[in-house]
Amino acid sequence: MTSKSPKSTARAQKAAAARAEQARKERRRRLLTIGGVIAAMVLIVGGAVAISMVTKSKDDAKLSDAASQSSEFGLVIGEEDAPHSVVVYEDFLCPFCGELERATGEDLAKLAAEGKVRVEYRPFDLLSQAYGDYPIRATNAFAVVLEKSGPQVAQKMHELLFANQPSEKNPDALSDDDLVKLAVKAGAAEEDVRPGIENLSHKDWVTKATADARKSGVSGTPTILVDGKVFEDGRTVDELADNLINAVS
Repeated sequence: MTSKSPKSTARAQKAAAARAEQARKERRRRLLTIGGVIAAMVLIVGGAVAISMVTKSKDDAKLSDAASQSSEFGLVIGEEDAPHSVVVYEDFLCPFCGELERATGEDLAKLAAEGKVRVEYRPFDLLSQAYGDYPIRATNAFAVVLEKSGPQVAQKMHELLFANQPSEKNPDALSDDDLVKLAVKAGAAEEDVRPGIENLSHKDWVTKATADARKSGVSGTPTILVDGKVFEDGRTVDELADNLINAVS
């Protein structure tokens, strides 16, 4: 029997840590919806962490402050003066983000078109250290389309990236050529976006977007803010999605 190499072992540990963080985020969301809960214990790899009200209030205040600030690293849909606002921090490989987009994307776009909500998607790289460079490549492709083809095409690209989301087990299932094809399907001209997608021309954009999310206190995806406040109203992604749409309708 051969032993795993140090490199593969380290990669497996990073993947386990990323999965644990995502699981922690989902469990925390479920626990915080129970009336009267002040603190909850959530399992992580190798132990447990206590979530105190003080820690939560500090984190939420930081995120709420970040949501009130404009960001150059995102896609805005809807009018500035809409009565409600939604900010979503996301990773294009995150399965929970994919579920949320599939459950809310069409409804949020409709509500934005009706002038009821201003939606801002802020993609960044959370998972590349654990799963390889797909989150960087996908976010780069999104940024290229946003710059070269404008927000309407980028909105469609955003939708297509999640509709064609690879699994964490096989993140390289989508090649750069596949990303180019999705961009073209979204409405971009191939000659405008292929060079930037293949050469990672907006990798610096991805790096800065990631730093911006980290600075804002984002540690998991999806992180949602509604009207400037952290939104975690739901025990499952479907329940969260339903409550989100109801909150801004």
